[in-house]
Amino acid sequence: MRLMLAFVPLLLSVCLLQLSSGGVGPLDALTGLGAGFSAGQVGFLGSAHFFGFFIGCWWAPRLMAEVGHSRAYASFTALGAIGLAGHVLITDPLAWALMRIASGVCVAGCYTVIEAWLQARLTNETRGRAMGGYRVVDISASFAAQFMIGALADMETYIAYNLLTILCCASILPLGISRMPQPQLPQTGRLRPALAWARSPLAVAGCIVSAVSGASFRMVGPIYGIEVGLGADQIGLFLAAYVAGGAISQYPTGWLADKFDRRWVLIWLSVASVISCGATVALAGTGPIGVMLSATLFGLTTVPIYSVSAAHAHDFATAEERVELSAALMFFYAVGAIGAPYLASTLIGGFGAASLFGLISVAHIGLIGFGLLRMRARPASEIRTRYVYAPRTSFWIGRLLGKTREKD
Repeated sequence: MRLMLAFVPLLLSVCLLQLSSGGVGPLDALTGLGAGFSAGQVGFLGSAHFFGFFIGCWWAPRLMAEVGHSRAYASFTALGAIGLAGHVLITDPLAWALMRIASGVCVAGCYTVIEAWLQARLTNETRGRAMGGYRVVDISASFAAQFMIGALADMETYIAYNLLTILCCASILPLGISRMPQPQLPQTGRLRPALAWARSPLAVAGCIVSAVSGASFRMVGPIYGIEVGLGADQIGLFLAAYVAGGAISQYPTGWLADKFDRRWVLIWLSVASVISCGATVALAGTGPIGVMLSATLFGLTTVPIYSVSAAHAHDFATAEERVELSAALMFFYAVGAIGAPYLASTLIGGFGAASLFGLISVAHIGLIGFGLLRMRARPASEIRTRYVYAPRTSFWIGRLLGKTREKD
């Protein structure tokens, strides 16, 4: 208990940041569609967010080294607040895309600062409990953010965006008034995307497919929900069902991934994902309950793919490579997430709502085929690391996971 109390300022900042950033994507989609944006333009906003996220992951360690953790966090939060508040000044898809780049930089930068601060205060004895609490807070706040969307959709546009801006600014306070000393920034490892491909091409493919699934659904899912008849107040429940499904699936998937060949687990997860995509399309006309159940099933089958892919890659890595490997896998996820929302929304605009899940199904069918091909290329690793739920928050997450990936 005392351990978690020591981390309250950091965890409270995470909670407030997630409440703010978790609501802006769906709110942009609903507000943009109401203002006459096309599906492709709404998807472009999601891609802009992940482009900013990618920039933030690169920039944050360098800014921390120059100005310190607190100032870096305040700078990133200010950038995010500017992006949120700017939405009410002009209603234009290109301008909003620039603002979403700012919010993406904010999210990546703030998470990098918080995770670097946590890393500096953890020991091998406290790492497991602290990371467990960190994951619970992050997932819970993400879940709560989806429930906010219905309330935001009923508000005037300027009130909704101002509320998100207030939450973003409020995330500075716990760190700003905390007495925790700022830690020294450890030397950052290089970003070597080639390392991930060298250790496991299948893991790289899994991370990209995970991005196609997750980024497309989170950023373009509101368009799909509106197309199949959900009200604006139901979009938050739709996305919350997806988050809940992903959270529920972590433990059973981890048990399977530690017990069986992880390549088979990835393949069968993708098979289940294709089935869930088909079920989602089939249940589209059955009313809100059927749509919510299909979103839960979709989250159950698709969310764990990133963590299983990461565990498989770490089976072939040395202890010295783990931090750089985690960053490299995050790099490929970010690259996939940049293009996926725009492509998905363009398909919806041209071929209808079901094409979102057609795109995701094609990606998973490709992963199935590539997985079967890779099983012929080499045997499974005889030395296995523990399955770890890997949040996709910043390139720094590999340091936080640290010793949790001990060899079995």
